Amino acid sequence: MSNTEASLKEAMSSIDGTIGVALVDYTSGMALGTLGGGKDFDLEVAAAGNTDVVRAKLRTMEHLGLDDRIEDILITLGSQYHLIRLLRGKSGNGLFLYIALDAGKANLAMARHQLRRIEGMLEV
Repeated sequence: MSNTEASLKEAMSSIDGTIGVALVDYTSGMALGTLGGGKDFDLEVAAAGNTDVVRAKLRTMEHLGLDDRIEDILITLGSQYHLIRLLRGKSGNGLFLYIALDAGKANLAMARHQLRRIEGMLEV
């Protein structure tokens, strides 16, 4: 089992309310791995769409002259949380973890904590 697959499984099993999770390359918009989702929630489409979100925020930061890094991006819907965590380090450059959560079942603070922990274990 690859480290990516193990990390995605860890996210699915350790974060309450997880609908789906993906590891995404935001330079290409391609998902390097997905788990969960389903016919009503296409993680490949979500990966590509959230790539646009990440690129837009990075571009905005550049235009503003902000010399900082994005830790995560949160999108709240009526019934879901979508969390994008940009990976740091040499092996994670250009990648992000994306997780969709059921807002009624998820603990957002714990989800952020768990994603940070999973990021630390991930080797790409």
